[in-house]
Amino acid sequence: MRNPLLTLALGALLSGGAQAAPLQPKVMLITMFGPEAQAWIERLHLDRKTAVPGLSAEYPDVRCNAQQVCLMTTGMGQTNAAASTLALTLSNQFDLRHTYFLVAGIAGINPHEGTLGTPAWAHYLVEFGTQWELDSRDAPKDWPTGYLGINTKGPNEKPPLDYKTEVFELNPALQAKAYALSAKVALSESKESAAWRQHYPYAPANQAPVVTRCDTLAGNTWYSGTRLSERAEVWTKLLTDGKGTYCTTQQEDNSTYEALLRASRLGRVDIQRLAVVRAGSDFDRPYPGYSEVDNLLKYADQGGFAPALENLYRAGNALVQDITGNWAQWQHGVPGA
Repeated sequence: MRNPLLTLALGALLSGGAQAAPLQPKVMLITMFGPEAQAWIERLHLDRKTAVPGLSAEYPDVRCNAQQVCLMTTGMGQTNAAASTLALTLSNQFDLRHTYFLVAGIAGINPHEGTLGTPAWAHYLVEFGTQWELDSRDAPKDWPTGYLGINTKGPNEKPPLDYKTEVFELNPALQAKAYALSAKVALSESKESAAWRQHYPYAPANQAPVVTRCDTLAGNTWYSGTRLSERAEVWTKLLTDGKGTYCTTQQEDNSTYEALLRASRLGRVDIQRLAVVRAGSDFDRPYPGYSEVDNLLKYADQGGFAPALENLYRAGNALVQDITGNWAQWQHGVPGA
């Protein structure tokens, strides 16, 4: 007589043995919210969904296509970025050991380094939120803001990097290759962004967008205004020993990097295969004579959101297509590096 418990156990064993082999993406796109993902999903036909435990409840699936390009949407902010990225890298549904990762998202932009719609490939990822802060009204009068490094004596002193997440350096060979592939890509503007940039009396703010290279600053507090943006410039120089140039501001990238770094230490990803491109959707400070408050509260009036999304795709896709179309050259590392 057949034992029903044995039958159930055998069925479970057989079904486990038939588990699908892990997916092996050539490129994993990382976006933070729905609009950043949409152009990639539609144009690259990312219609194969894989639900991954631990991803955001709002974006529970990784989406892939036949060319082995996949996309994850983490959810906005540092906590979502870290949690989703680590969940992906620890999932046995994917083999990510040879995958190239591309973070592609919108950002505020420094008008001295770019304009609305400018895509910027980063070399350094700098954390802005890990500082001491006094209310600026209580700070010494010779301090430009109330920010200073933790365990320092003033705003121009480099702090000890005790958190180990304050600054990261991306693979410069991959950044250079990504820039070279995308530098001549035609970029878009909206009529609103083209008009808005003319308020700035200097370049590159008042010029049409072009692909560039400069660094990105992360922090959950969405700041705006001349003084805080100038602090961002100083902070970037301090943490990179003068090598970095503050260009874009966003929330997630240091968190995403740290999650990938931990996975890299486990041999599950290669941290040297991460590139970051951020495109300016709004200026981080007002043009001369414009209100600091309105620059923040009315940021959407600048018209940079749609062209930033479009230009992320145009610049980033140049790298994606070269990797997938020339995998024999890319699979062992950045060609020519």
